[in-house]
Amino acid sequence: MQKLHRILLIFALPLIAPCAHADPILDQPTGKVVLTIRGQISNKNRDNDAVFDMAMLSKLPQHTIATHTPWLPGISKFTGPYLQDVLALVGARGKSLKAIALNDYKTDIPLEDVTRFNVVLARLLNDKPMPVRDKGPLFIVYPYDSQAALRSEIYYNRSAWQLKTLQVE
Repeated sequence: MQKLHRILLIFALPLIAPCAHADPILDQPTGKVVLTIRGQISNKNRDNDAVFDMAMLSKLPQHTIATHTPWLPGISKFTGPYLQDVLALVGARGKSLKAIALNDYKTDIPLEDVTRFNVVLARLLNDKPMPVRDKGPLFIVYPYDSQAALRSEIYYNRSAWQLKTLQVE
């Protein structure tokens, strides 16, 4: 009987093994969609896009950046997943991102920025959700105080608030 189990396992292994290396399956949003990622991605949950509600983003590991910005007085705390974690979840492959805000502001971000600087996709400002009138619901935030080079117009311009779409190019 033990030999039969081994033989069955040998034949079943090719059927089981691909699942271990399969791309993660994205949940379906149950709330309002706050982020759409499109373009060069392999994991999708709505047509050719990956869409997220706030609950999906809050399930990812959360990180906080405490930093000065040119838009807010003093030091502010921004909390959310690393943008690189969100992009890994959708299987992003490309060289750049086009971030598009609710007001149609657009900015290009080199994909290498998200890992090089641990950019946060902030969903909380000072531990509170950000309403649209206060740069929400999502804000791409660099750790500006961590390096002098990040305190420049180049990186400030890449910091899209009221983010609604990321196009992976």
